[in-house]
Amino acid sequence: MDLSKISEDSLRRAHRLWVEYGILWAGAIVVGLVAVLYARAIDYGFEAFRSVQQAHGWAPLLLTPAISALCVWLTRRFFPGSEGSGIPQVIAALNGNTAERGLQLLSWRVLFGKLGVSVLAIMGGMTIGREGPTVQIGAAMMFNLRRLYPTINAAMERRLILAGAAAGLAAAFNTPLAGIVFAIEELSRSFEQRASGVIITTIIFSGIVALGLNGNYTYFGTIAVINETSGKLVLAVIATALLTGVAGGIFCWLLLNTQRWMPTSILVMRRERPIVFAALCGLVVAVIGVVAGGATFGSGYAEARGLLSGQEQLSVFYPLLKLASMVGSYLPGMPGGMFAPSLSIGAGFGNLLHFLFGHTSLGMLIALAMVGYLAAVTQSPITAFVIVMEMVNGHALVISLMATALIASRVSRFFAPPLYETLSERYAPKHAPEDAHTPNPGTHS
Repeated sequence: MDLSKISEDSLRRAHRLWVEYGILWAGAIVVGLVAVLYARAIDYGFEAFRSVQQAHGWAPLLLTPAISALCVWLTRRFFPGSEGSGIPQVIAALNGNTAERGLQLLSWRVLFGKLGVSVLAIMGGMTIGREGPTVQIGAAMMFNLRRLYPTINAAMERRLILAGAAAGLAAAFNTPLAGIVFAIEELSRSFEQRASGVIITTIIFSGIVALGLNGNYTYFGTIAVINETSGKLVLAVIATALLTGVAGGIFCWLLLNTQRWMPTSILVMRRERPIVFAALCGLVVAVIGVVAGGATFGSGYAEARGLLSGQEQLSVFYPLLKLASMVGSYLPGMPGGMFAPSLSIGAGFGNLLHFLFGHTSLGMLIALAMVGYLAAVTQSPITAFVIVMEMVNGHALVISLMATALIASRVSRFFAPPLYETLSERYAPKHAPEDAHTPNPGTHS
């Protein structure tokens, strides 16, 4: 028996298994680990801000503008491509030359900028979330694994990006089904059979890591749904979908049409003095936060969860103030997501609707409004209702959630085209001069 031949065969077999499975599995594990650590860093950063804000109520008026300006300076100077949620960048990488766009939008530099600057932004109380950035982070990590493969092609790079993005969203929300649906509906607009196994495998391994570190939890807890009569439920679905559809559509219109509603002097400042503009936006966010008693700072996760559990009482003006704060946080152009703030705004609208539907379950109205507003902002109704259903364990409301998401997304389209897809077009190799046809990178949300 030739031991050297057996050894060589074993090494070749091990190498083949590593290339076929090991690289992908190892990458998925790292994506899950980074998603959990990033979530904890965001939580720690906001707790630091909250402690300062509670001890010194007027501190945000100085802290928030300063950090906003610093975040925009860092993003523009060192980390271009990391601004906004990151989902438009992932879409742009998938729809263009994968290698070329990936090197620009999914590089290690962009990844570290996304992590560091978004944590800094939340320490300033900006109205941002971590879920969108986790999508770009996951996509960037998986895309850069291509260097470990002996041979690589555009189709494999595309599958790696899709898998990383889906795993990032699934790990961020602990919503594995939503990760798969997100990859189909929002990112790829189609689904090839070979990609399905890569995506599902990546979600499984990253999910195992997230579950091992965080435990098996539901993002917003389990809502208590009181049985409603069909007439009340239908009326609640229609009213919620119309209100959140209009609100989400207006939000998209504001981000995509800054040149139509901003004063000329502000547009000039935004273009020529972006750091000053960022400080001004930070001041607006701070003023709104102080007026709202601190409720509009941060992602809004605590406020949404408190409303769902019945432990939080918020003003009827909360969703409008939060929406304004969210616009102020995205216009300057710093890293930060919009999923969690959108869910918080939706929860606020659900709370507002409870004043009109006083005998209807508050938890149900909040869940419907969350899915409606998220669907209106993303115009991806399937992703929206699957995310919310998994986050609140709302299987009893699945038909109502689906109907609300579909109607709200259609209403939103009367105001603006799909937000992420439109923003992704601004990462094309050739584009019109800034502010002639497109807003500046500050709206790459």
